[in-house]
Amino acid sequence: MEKRWFFTEKMCVGYGKKPILQNVDFSLSQGEILTIIGPNGAGKTTLLKSIARQIAPLGGRAVLSGQELASLSAPQAARRMAVLLTERSRPGLITCFEVAAAGRYPYTGRLGLLTAADRKKVHNALARVHAADLAERQFSQISDGQKQRVLLARALCQEPELLILDEPTSFLDIHHKLELLAILKQLVREQQLAVILTLHELDLAQKVSDKILCAAHGHIDRFGAPDEIFVPQYIEALYGVQRGSYNALFGSLELQPPDGPAQVFVIGGGGAGIPVYRALQRRGIAFAAGILAENDLDTPVAKALAHRVFTVPAFEPVAPQDAAAALPVLRSCRAVVCAQPAFGTLNRENRLLVQEAEALGLLQPLSEI
Repeated sequence: MEKRWFFTEKMCVGYGKKPILQNVDFSLSQGEILTIIGPNGAGKTTLLKSIARQIAPLGGRAVLSGQELASLSAPQAARRMAVLLTERSRPGLITCFEVAAAGRYPYTGRLGLLTAADRKKVHNALARVHAADLAERQFSQISDGQKQRVLLARALCQEPELLILDEPTSFLDIHHKLELLAILKQLVREQQLAVILTLHELDLAQKVSDKILCAAHGHIDRFGAPDEIFVPQYIEALYGVQRGSYNALFGSLELQPPDGPAQVFVIGGGGAGIPVYRALQRRGIAFAAGILAENDLDTPVAKALAHRVFTVPAFEPVAPQDAAAALPVLRSCRAVVCAQPAFGTLNRENRLLVQEAEALGLLQPLSEI
């Protein structure tokens, strides 16, 4: 049986007397990352703020290592959990060291004087997040990615058991997103921190999380492992997706396919067709694709974007009858693009499609369509 190191029971969160999320029940162990996902307005940030004691819950409780968070004094709570919210910090003319050192205040007493041991912990925290070289820089003069690392160092200076982050990758480019999450994973693994965060990037949530909590429609819709949550039909229902689709294999979104019958036939496979499919979609040109194995890298994108897709079972060769079935659609198109640079044993019948396109004068490079 899993030890419930941190858990909530029947939490109700909201503002004033108006609940936003009710009956919130979930648990988290040390060394785990839990990510809260869900549509805008579902109450994700409100739940984080309630756990962090920034707003009072309307009901229920949160328990950390046997103690109700509501029973802790402010200094006790600051020593056990650290919070990093989305709002951009705009402190005055202070250095990054001073920003990070604010995390030591739960330990320094009313005067806030740092001992030599405190200063060492601040330097160590900055080093842990690869920000040691920023210590003497003005916080207001560094990039958003650097600021997030310094703020994470401040949180680490609190020596928390639980780390709470609200959309920590907001405002960051892909370099800093990946760097921040890599640092977070390392801290979780090495220090056995427990982390609760919110993310809008579903692909990152799928990769970084041990558990997923789905908030929607005033309640917790699902709670489980990433492979239980990130399936196309559920994610599309959770977010109310009506135009486009969610690709669970890639953890990405696809726009809706162009309207109308296929104008172009794309012969792809092995991922070679994907750039062509997306280029045609951007231009609003409906297309057909094939002949692809069901387990081909091209297939899920083709099925999301194409008017029609011709497939064969995984690990089965394309048979002459498969090519014959695709030929009428190919002949009805105004152009054919062959994205496949070579044909192997399993897809050699696709050569018949290329030969037919050449004979009809339909074979064209994408640049000429």
